Amino acid sequence: MKARRSLPCWTLAAALCLAAGSAGAQQDLGHKVLGTLGLQAGSVAEPGVYVADRVLFFSAGHVVDREGNRLPIALDLDAFANGIGVGGAAKIAPLSTYVSAGFGIPVAHVTINSDRPEASIDRFGLGDLFVQPLKLGWRLPRLDLVTGYAFYAPTGRFSKGGTGGVGRGYWTHEVSAGGTFFFNRARTWHLSALGSYDFNQRMERIDVTRGDTFQIQGGLGTSLFRFLEAGVAFYAEWQVTDDRGADLPAALRGLRERTFGLGPEIGALVAPLRSKLFVRYEHDLVVRSRAVGQVFVAGLTVAIWKPVSEPPPRSAWRDGPPDR
Repeated sequence: MKARRSLPCWTLAAALCLAAGSAGAQQDLGHKVLGTLGLQAGSVAEPGVYVADRVLFFSAGHVVDREGNRLPIALDLDAFANGIGVGGAAKIAPLSTYVSAGFGIPVAHVTINSDRPEASIDRFGLGDLFVQPLKLGWRLPRLDLVTGYAFYAPTGRFSKGGTGGVGRGYWTHEVSAGGTFFFNRARTWHLSALGSYDFNQRMERIDVTRGDTFQIQGGLGTSLFRFLEAGVAFYAEWQVTDDRGADLPAALRGLRERTFGLGPEIGALVAPLRSKLFVRYEHDLVVRSRAVGQVFVAGLTVAIWKPVSEPPPRSAWRDGPPDR
């Protein structure tokens, strides 16, 4: 289950606010924390019903402008989220198609300490609800293909001016597509990627609309001893339209964020418990117009039901859904 919407980062808005001297620029625009998907981002989920728990920690120490220059502002951001989700997948044999759906909701705590007290933040609460009503997948001998639709509902607390809550106060519609290529017939070496496009709607009670974004997450990995997986995960994001609205501060107009990062991931199957564990660490390498940070994600997925008639996968590592 995704957790990235649960961590709105006020850092860039607050930093640019201080640089430009505009108190209104503290309004959160919903800068996305990436790194929530990894080595199995574009893989087809095995049939069954799953419960997932994701723990995410994001930290950042400075912000860069549109040219990549560091802003001269002392800043210490820490964001923690714990998301719980439920998902299910089934195979429609006549169509050779896998169908899945799921939802998740996080609890988040965000703190920002700065040399300017007006930019300091300490917030805790429920984040926005993530729902994926439909995801389709197809499995070929050396290739998985997936596509889906999801949305984020503004269920978290949101206040005009960004003075409280961890919700972002607007709807987002997301379409995604991707796949996993397996380098050998045993499907033990693989390259996976999932691209998604976010259509952001106007904020509630304020005339600000976050620009649309396109992101890719995935990884290159291998399965070891039929119960371990290790590799390098990556993410990239591009803001493709400008933030807009009458209430958007002048200091934030024309900015388009961009980021790329990567890092190691390792996971393990626990067959007696029908579960999968993983840990992932990634660091920003190229950043524009946002905070430069690092993200640590740990997750547990448990299969609470699996169809008895479903044949075992060719690779034991595939006994579980992607880490969404």
